[in-house]
Amino acid sequence: MTPFTFNTTPSVRFVPDGLNDLAATVDGMLGQRIVLVTDSGLVETGIPDRAMQALRLTGAEVHLFDGVKADPHEEIILTATQLMRDVGATGVIGLGGGSSLDVAKLAAALAQSGASLADSYGIGNLASGRLPLVLIPTTAGTGSEVTPISIITTGESTKMGVVSPVMLPDIALLDPVLTIGLPAHVTAATGIDAMVHAIEAYCSASPNNNPVSRALACEALRLMGAALETAVGEPSNIAARSDMLLGSLLAGQAFANSPVAAVHALAYPIGGRFKVPHGLSNALVLPHVLRFNAETAPEGYATIAPLLFPQLKGSASQIAFDFCDELHALALRCGLPVRLRDVGIGSDDLGPMADDAMMQTRLLVNNPRPLSHSDALAIYQASW
Repeated sequence: MTPFTFNTTPSVRFVPDGLNDLAATVDGMLGQRIVLVTDSGLVETGIPDRAMQALRLTGAEVHLFDGVKADPHEEIILTATQLMRDVGATGVIGLGGGSSLDVAKLAAALAQSGASLADSYGIGNLASGRLPLVLIPTTAGTGSEVTPISIITTGESTKMGVVSPVMLPDIALLDPVLTIGLPAHVTAATGIDAMVHAIEAYCSASPNNNPVSRALACEALRLMGAALETAVGEPSNIAARSDMLLGSLLAGQAFANSPVAAVHALAYPIGGRFKVPHGLSNALVLPHVLRFNAETAPEGYATIAPLLFPQLKGSASQIAFDFCDELHALALRCGLPVRLRDVGIGSDDLGPMADDAMMQTRLLVNNPRPLSHSDALAIYQASW
C-alpha cells in the first residue's frame, strides 16, 4: 500500500428535521455575530428564515448574504467576504446548493485570514485561518460540505479552484427533509453529479487515490444506484432522499481525497460558457469521457459498474463499455437532456470549449488515460 492522506469534515451529523434544532447543533460555536450565506431562490422557500429565527432566539445577531448565483463569480466571493469583515462575523453558516456552500467556506477563510482571493487559487495556497463554519446542503449532488474545494468563475467562461483543508467546515449537517422540494430535473442532475464524483474518485490516476476513498465511492454508488430514480419519480420519498444525501456526502469525501478528472474538466466549459448547471454539464459528457477512458483502462469501471447496474456481465472491457451505455440510458430515464445541442450549444462552439477544457490541468492530470486537445474535441463531438 502506498502512502496517502485522507482529510474530511470532523463532524458529520445526519438529522432529519435537523434544521429545527440548529441552535443546539451549533451550540454557541459560531459566536454572537453570524453570517448566513445562501441564494435568493432558497430565501423564497422560507428555509433560511427558519434557520435565522432559531439562531436569533439564542441572542445571536444574524446577517443574511443571499447574493449567491450558480457558478459564482469572484465578485460574489469578495462581496460576501467584505460583509463578514464589516459586521465582525464570529461564525458562518452556508445553506443551499454547492454554490452557496463554496461561497460560504471560501469567504469564511478569506475574512478571517485576510488573504487575497487572487493569491489563493490553486492547491494549498490559501492562508491559514477560518471563521467557525457550519455547512447545510439542500441538494444531494456536490458534496461541498465535506470537500476542501471552492470553484469560482474568474472571467466570461473560465473557472479556477481554491483547494485547501482550511475550508473543511467544523460541522456538516445533513437534513434530508430540506431536499424534498427539489424539482425532478434538479434531483436527477445533482444525483448524477454525485455519481460522477464517486466514479472519478474510484478511477482517479491521482497518487493519492487510496483505499478509504475507493470504499466510500463504492458505498456512495450502491446507495445512489438504488435511490436516484425513486427520488426523481417520488419526490417526497424520505428514504430515497436520505440515501441520495448520504451518497452525495460519501462521494464528496471520496473525491476530496482522490480528485476528479476529465469529466469535470470537460464539464466546466459547458457551465462557464453556456450557464448549464454543473450537474447537467457533467451528465452530458460522462458516458463519452468514460468510453474514451475505457479503451485503455476498463478495469476500474468494470469493478464499480455492477454497483449501479447489477445486470452487467462479461469481460472487463465489455462491462466498462456497457456501463457507458447504461449511464446514458439512466440520464434519459431521469428526463435529462443527453446531447450538447439540446442545451443550446452549436457545433462551432466545440473547438473553443476544447481550448478551455485543456486549461484544466489540475483535473486532467488525474484522468486514467492521457487526453489531448484533439481527444477533448472528439469527445465533445460525440456528445453533440
